[in-house]
Amino acid sequence: MALHFLVFAVEKACLIFNDLFSFLKSSTLLQLRFVQQIMATTSDLAKGVIVRFNGELHVCEEVVHRTPGNLRAFYQVKMRNLRHGRIVENRFRSGEEVEVVETERKTFQYLYRDGDDFVLMDNQTYDQTHVPSSAFGEQAKFLKESMTVEVVYASDGSIVQAEAPTFVELTVIDTSPSTKDERATASTKPATLETGAVVQVPMFVLTGDVVRVDTRTGEYIDRVSKK
Repeated sequence: MALHFLVFAVEKACLIFNDLFSFLKSSTLLQLRFVQQIMATTSDLAKGVIVRFNGELHVCEEVVHRTPGNLRAFYQVKMRNLRHGRIVENRFRSGEEVEVVETERKTFQYLYRDGDDFVLMDNQTYDQTHVPSSAFGEQAKFLKESMTVEVVYASDGSIVQAEAPTFVELTVIDTSPSTKDERATASTKPATLETGAVVQVPMFVLTGDVVRVDTRTGEYIDRVSKK
């Protein structure tokens, strides 16, 4: 009887120990993960890193480390606000703590427009999701059905931003004709693309031509094919 009780007590103690070990292990991982999030400093800043600045999400566009003579070093950071797109600059002390936002990037296929939203499909699960056009910013006007796009999510599942392909090929649906002499100049003219976007193109570009555009700047790159 005593032996059975002893075996039972040992088994119970082992179960309690395992549960305690699992709890301590998970707590330690959570603590390490938490520290990793809040202990980021200016040395972790780089182009493309997303930070929370003045309560809003910003993506770092340019990070410059400066050491002005005998003065204390600092980081001059140019950031783009992900909500309204405005550019802000701030000077951070070297070693200053900053809040870096952990993100996850997912790839989708653009299906169609639904009001102010773009309907995207996950090519692996075939799940569809609605993404507001504001998440794409100025790139929204270059989106064409079936394009591959990327969506950046914060750790809480909220959408940080969405990105169109860097370069897209679109058909010119309307632009003014030009003379032979005009086509020989470096002048430009407005052209309406199939998505409704208007870009400046060389005078030799005609309606029906396919052009390549940089969606980051909205600038014409080259003519892919003639009409």
